[in-house]
Amino acid sequence: MTQENKISLEVNRISKSFPGVKALDQVDFSIRSGEVHALVGENGAGKSTLMKILAGIYIPDEGNIVYQGNTVNIRNPFQAIQEGIILIHQELSLVQELTVAENIFLGQLPLKTFGRVDWKELSDKTNQIIAQLKCDFKPLDLVNSLSIAYQQMVEIGRALSHEAQLIIFDEPTASLTDSEVEVLFENINNLKKKGTAIVYITHKMDEIFKISDRITVLRDGRKTGTLQTRETDRNEVISLMIGRELTEFYQTTTREIGKEVLRVEKLNRENFVKNVSFDIRAGEVLGLYGLVGAGRSETAESIFGIVQADNGKIFLEGKEVKIANPKKAVSLGMGLVPENRKVQGLILGMACDDNLTLPRLETMQKFGFLRNSIQNDLFREYAEKLSISTPGPKQPVAKLSGGNQQKIVIGKWISLNPKLLILDEPTRGIDVGSKAEIHRLIGQMASDGIAILVISSEMPEIIGVSDRIITMREGHVTGEFNREEVSEEKLIRACAQH
Repeated sequence: MTQENKISLEVNRISKSFPGVKALDQVDFSIRSGEVHALVGENGAGKSTLMKILAGIYIPDEGNIVYQGNTVNIRNPFQAIQEGIILIHQELSLVQELTVAENIFLGQLPLKTFGRVDWKELSDKTNQIIAQLKCDFKPLDLVNSLSIAYQQMVEIGRALSHEAQLIIFDEPTASLTDSEVEVLFENINNLKKKGTAIVYITHKMDEIFKISDRITVLRDGRKTGTLQTRETDRNEVISLMIGRELTEFYQTTTREIGKEVLRVEKLNRENFVKNVSFDIRAGEVLGLYGLVGAGRSETAESIFGIVQADNGKIFLEGKEVKIANPKKAVSLGMGLVPENRKVQGLILGMACDDNLTLPRLETMQKFGFLRNSIQNDLFREYAEKLSISTPGPKQPVAKLSGGNQQKIVIGKWISLNPKLLILDEPTRGIDVGSKAEIHRLIGQMASDGIAILVISSEMPEIIGVSDRIITMREGHVTGEFNREEVSEEKLIRACAQH
């Protein structure tokens, strides 16, 4: 067996349970040196639990781990790092106020006599790692001054400083632009050439087939298969993930487009939004597409009153409106599903029913007391309508999968019967099965006459769900396409225009 094909790590019959949940059930998994092994599955399939066991965060209930030919008991993250196993979380674990050098060598700073830091040696070692990463930041740059992509490179640099033999990437491209993804993939391929074993967790199918050598699929805590990437296809992987074939990701239905609901004229906001004009009609899904930094979310924030536009006009059902804050937007019949559901869309410590009914608390009170029966009835109605999977209304929303959390956020707004609903990255960080359900909901809401503005970085999604698409670049609208005429090539060209 060559060095590239040598088994770096394997887990045998690993199981792990939490109160009320069996997260992993007799799972086998192996990773070879010099291999990128994709680990995929729906939210709650057990991917993160398995990787946290490898990283020493969790201890398995049963099973064993063989690493570099020896059976090991990884009891904590420090031991995992000492063994050369590094987990790069989706939420980066850098110290923002420290420099690149200090972050890369945190816990292992080179020292001189009397415990003083050898800053020259630290700088030299950091420059060597930066050269390997082919990045142009400097050792003394503060991490909080770097882009998210470069911060991810610093995380990889930390792994290199520990001479990691196994690096686990958990949803590494969630906040990256297309060009930043290419930089990341180049560095992953360089690690692969050095013989590093790479585990790659993602919900993005195109990435799986672009970067991986093998794919292991988990469903409900069990392994359903391991496939050679070059010998399989998207449909087979999805079938293993969800237990059925997903023949249609986007269901196109003929809908009646009604009267104009929203019209924006020459909206401007600092350097983010520049003379933006468009309209949306009842029952229409308007897609807003562009690269990160194009001004899409800033446009939505200005419409919803989160941040005031410098100038421009907003019309709702033909009448000009002034939206000073989100409360005013809600009173006018608008809803916004934000890009970051955990920070902006939910109160994670609160129960599912409290989150879903939050905008309607005033209507559910009598003499200042919440009428629980009304709240329970409302939650059950929308849990059934949106197929929200939860043990009960009092389940903390933090314990739900990403897809079910997103349905709670959507349910919160559609329970108000809005005229306009803005969805900013509605399926970010959601598994493929839940994505299909969210797409179905978008179509259903449009069929019910709601005007919908969808903002998405995923080109197949924006093409699949939209009746009409507007492209943006650097704050400007650069193109408009109907469903019948749009193509990926046209969107790319429009986003490249100045």
